[in-house]
Amino acid sequence: MKTEWRSIGSMTVAALVLATLPKAAGAQPEGQANQEISVFAGRVLGDDLTETPVSGRVPQLDDDVLFGIRYGYRVTDTWGIEFSVGQSNNSVTDVPGGDIDVDLTTFDADAVWHFGRGARWAPYLVFGVGYAATDLDRPITGDVGGRAVVIDDDGGYTLNAGLGAKYSATDHVTINLEARYRYLDALVDTLENSLGTVEPTVAVGWKF
Repeated sequence: MKTEWRSIGSMTVAALVLATLPKAAGAQPEGQANQEISVFAGRVLGDDLTETPVSGRVPQLDDDVLFGIRYGYRVTDTWGIEFSVGQSNNSVTDVPGGDIDVDLTTFDADAVWHFGRGARWAPYLVFGVGYAATDLDRPITGDVGGRAVVIDDDGGYTLNAGLGAKYSATDHVTINLEARYRYLDALVDTLENSLGTVEPTVAVGWKF
């Protein structure tokens, strides 16, 4: 399974490279704002954090608030690239000793395909690769099959894909509605488990 995900990641990187080819850049209409900085907020809908139960319970990455910043560049009228940093001050639940605070940070590089445009609304697909890391307030400790375990924070690659729509409130201000599915390779260093989360967000951007 991990080999398949690495193959998907390689294809995504290739798409990002193709999106930035100089010949494509020439298709961008002159005078049009092709850069954008936006701030976003939303929610992370979590998943199992480990592959096996710890002291009879499977630790969970809880649902919590997500926020961050994005920079986008419109390479052509259809294709763009985007770089983003996201942060979720989350919790790990169903663990011995009570919930544990955890900071989840993601770094993404994405390709954006705009497949339609109205007077105000512009729908798009986004997909890309990145890195995700956690910072646990304390390790997860417990029992697995009669063996004491200590599970600490870690990081790994992440893939994401989503659908969104951008509303142009003015020539420079945008409102962006989006939902992404995110695959996370692993967030802990023991009993690691791949995760699948969903991230609905709302963003406000400035085009220049």
